[in-house]
This record gives sequence, C-alpha cells and structure tokens, in this order.
Amino acid sequence: MSESVLSNGVRILTETIPSVRSVSAGVWVKQGSAHETLDTMGASHLLEHMVFKGTERRSPRELALALEGLGGSLDAYTSREHTSFQARVLDEHLVEAMDVLSDMVLHPLLRDEDLELEREVVLEEISTVDDTPDDLVFELHAEAFWNGHPYGHSILGTRDTVAGMEAETLRKLHQSRYRAENLLVAAAGNVEHERMVELAERFFGGLSSGGLVSSGQLPAPLDRGVSAVVRDAAQTHIVFGAPTPARTDMRRYPLILLSAALGGGMSSRLFQRVREELALAYTVYTFQSFYSLGGISGVYVGTRPGWGEKAVDAIREELGRVAREGLPGEELARTKSQVKGQIMLSLESTGARLYRLAGFALHDEKFLSLDELLARVDAVTEDEVLAAAQASFDPERQFVLQLGPGVDPQDAGLAP
Repeated sequence: MSESVLSNGVRILTETIPSVRSVSAGVWVKQGSAHETLDTMGASHLLEHMVFKGTERRSPRELALALEGLGGSLDAYTSREHTSFQARVLDEHLVEAMDVLSDMVLHPLLRDEDLELEREVVLEEISTVDDTPDDLVFELHAEAFWNGHPYGHSILGTRDTVAGMEAETLRKLHQSRYRAENLLVAAAGNVEHERMVELAERFFGGLSSGGLVSSGQLPAPLDRGVSAVVRDAAQTHIVFGAPTPARTDMRRYPLILLSAALGGGMSSRLFQRVREELALAYTVYTFQSFYSLGGISGVYVGTRPGWGEKAVDAIREELGRVAREGLPGEELARTKSQVKGQIMLSLESTGARLYRLAGFALHDEKFLSLDELLARVDAVTEDEVLAAAQASFDPERQFVLQLGPGVDPQDAGLAP
C-alpha cells in the first residue's frame, strides 16, 4: 500500500497488483446517513443518485456509456458514514475512469427538474424495502437499537423526507461536504502510485479544502429489550442485536471469530441447531457492523409464524452457551482457519482490494498487510473470545425485534 496527500487535503491510496490487467478506482466522501438530521434523512443517498443525472460535461446517457463502452463499470453506494463512487476498467483506461469519477463527484448539475424524477426512483427503492420484510426488519431494529442516535437513521430516508427534499438542500450539501479534506481517492490493480497521484492532482487538485465532517456524538444503544411490529406476512422475522466497540478497537477480532462460529456458514452452531436439528428456519445467520463510534453484533432468523418462541429459545441457548464458555481450543482453531480462508479468498478481486484499502483509511486505522491481518486473527486468545462473548453475545444483553403476524412479545418468547 502507498499513500500520499495533496496540498488541499485529498488522500490518495493505491495497492499495486501487477498480475492483473484491470484497475478498480474509487472516490469516497465522508458523508453518510449518520451525518444527517431527522429532517434531512436520506439526503446523502439522494445526492448520490443525483450525480448520475448529468454533469456540466456529460448527459446521464453519456455517463453511462463513458466506461461501459470500454467494457468497464460504474457504481455507487451510500452508507452510514460515507458515500462512494467506484469504477472498474482495464488498466489502459484509468485516465477515462478518473475523468468520469471526478466529473460526477465535483460537477453534478443537481437540477430541480432532475430531482422531481429521481425522487420517484428513490421512493420506489423505499417501497422495495417495505415489501421485503427480511430487509425491513433490520431498518426497524436499527432505528430502535440506536436509541435516537443517527446510526439508526434510514440510509434511504423516509417517504416524507424524500418527498419533501429540495434540490437546494442537495446543492448546499454538495457544496459543504464534497470538499478536499473529506475526500479519499483510491485504486487497486495494475496501477502505479505515482501515476495515480498525478491523476488525482489533475482532477481533484483544484478543489477547495473545506472542513472535516465531525464524527458526532457517542451512541448509547439499547443493550436489552424486546419489541414486536405487527405485519401480515408468510414468515416471522427476528433480529437480535447487542452493542460492540468501534471499528478500531482490537476487540473486533474476537468478535469476528465469534460471529463466524455462531452463524457464519453451514457448519456454524446456529445453522446446525436451528436449521439442521430443529428445522425451524431456512435462514439463520449472524451479522456485524463496526462504525467509527460503536458497533452492533447480532443474529437474524426467519421462521414460520407460531415458531418464533422455539427459534428464539434455541438462539438464546446458543448465545448463553458461548457467553459462558467462549470457544474451546479446537473450535477456536477451526474458526480461525475458516476466517483466514474467507479473508484470502475474498481478496482475489481488485474491487475487494479497493474496499479494504479504503476501509482502513476512512477510519484513520493503520493499514495492515494481508500477513499482518492474518497474524491478528491468529493472535486472538481463548480469554479474549470469552470476554467478547460475555460483552456482546450474552442473551440478557440482546435487543430483540420481531416483525410479522400479530403476536405479543411475552407470548412469542421474545421477552427475556
């Protein structure tokens, strides 16, 4: 990994992979749903959509064709703490990719008439989530779990906030946040760092510095409780969640191992118990999200209405066992091998390398080589796993939300 910083504050990171003929390049802006107020919820995501509606030099169709016509691709996403725009191209087309990315990020038109069209697209996106209960349950759980903190804001926004969003709001957001000190430019693949610095200077060097986005207030998530949202559905969807430390905390590594052992695949404890032994669900898995100021680790299960109590009891039993015992030596060793293998396999694409490269920088975390990262995983002890399990997997520390046909939490076995 190589890193440079332009005089205006733009950071440039590269990872050279000479064995490939492609480059994945991206621009990250430190602006996401966690930086929004309740009234502006969804603004970051809507702005991400709007940059595809045309720039000072390119129409929407020309943006779409610019890289696709070369066999490449262009994409974007919004998260809780940043917005990202990425391109993947043959190495010989890196200049074109950087030209398009900078044009979109720095020079979108953000016209009123385009917003009237694009807001309908985002409203349909919101409707898609509303019609997908295994997505909606995570939205509802996050809103309650984060207890008023912006980490619980919907990335898409609500129907009311999106319907009421004005183009001037997006223009002001772009003007204030899409500034040099909030930008990270990265590339992974067959690319030379010096060449990437030259291109970053050419396309982003004239951008004003602006000011860094504040990380905001420390969250105070719910570490216990139950909730039920009544909705007609063919399944009952249940999410468990407990607080974890932030991304840069070293306790992340035992938590990752615990998550893998509990619900990271077909051999995991929850899959074997809930699906294979009890046949209570088709889908059961663990999940984790680590942010700058905190995180969440939890379990999802979708089960037949009326089976929620049995599924919850089985999950609580497994969480309780790991909170009491941690992971015995043989299981811990096996889980380490699993996690290390997944890490190595996941990094066989330039896109994955790009996201990993940016991930360290976005959280001001020291970049770890693959060998260093694997060594971190290997160094986790049984005592560290037990301490992490007691802190974040104890069934008495879970906030649990059920979405499905009307059942009282007490009757459904959700109450601890």
